[in-house]
Amino acid sequence: MLRRVDELNNFVLDAADGEIGRCKDFLFDDRWVIRYMVADTGKWLPGRKVLISPAWLGKPRWSEGRLPVGATKEQIENSPPLEIGQPISSDYEQRLYDYWTSPALWGAYAEPAMPYPEMGQARGYYKTISPEARGLESTTEVTGFAIQATDDEIGHVEDFVLDDDDWTIRYIIVDTRNWLPGRKVLVSTKWLREIKWEDKKVLVDMNKESVRSSPEYIPEKLDRQYEIGLHEHYGSPPYWERRE
Repeated sequence: MLRRVDELNNFVLDAADGEIGRCKDFLFDDRWVIRYMVADTGKWLPGRKVLISPAWLGKPRWSEGRLPVGATKEQIENSPPLEIGQPISSDYEQRLYDYWTSPALWGAYAEPAMPYPEMGQARGYYKTISPEARGLESTTEVTGFAIQATDDEIGHVEDFVLDDDDWTIRYIIVDTRNWLPGRKVLVSTKWLREIKWEDKKVLVDMNKESVRSSPEYIPEKLDRQYEIGLHEHYGSPPYWERRE
């Protein structure tokens, strides 16, 4: 199901034995796959940033505003600590992966809450990440960045559209208020070239006119038919055909 990332922010996080806090942020990699949810644990684990892989997230209970986490409070508390403000290095990701995939941690429960297709390749993948590289981006930090088309700016990042089947960010929601008042459009993450942190910009492979004439994004009308029309407008093969 496609939903806005902002809808998940502040969701209550339900561990196997009680609440652990609320959803605060999401960290994604250069493939626009969510690698971690950042949990705000309040006074329970003060001073710590708690990262939880989608491998241990259940399906969001949208009507209740709750997100299941397939681990106990003790397992989360004993995970490798990361202080607030401390960067996420490849070494830390490796330790986190080793902790959460340890057979001793799960005992009879050998599988996480929800199989995650990337996990089988994660051990080797983490070792290829340069410690100096900015490997993970924050949805909160990227929100508000300007969107730069090939010939002009077209708006700014308002939000992201997430596929909760595989925790992939499919689209950026672009607010074009300074150019097309009251109008919002979707840009597939497959059409993005680069995030330029120093300029706070996201570069896209399309011109201003093609964006102006693209189908308007209306949240309640986001369905497969809308997606087909959007991809046809840009002459781009849809992601679900490549996946299938």
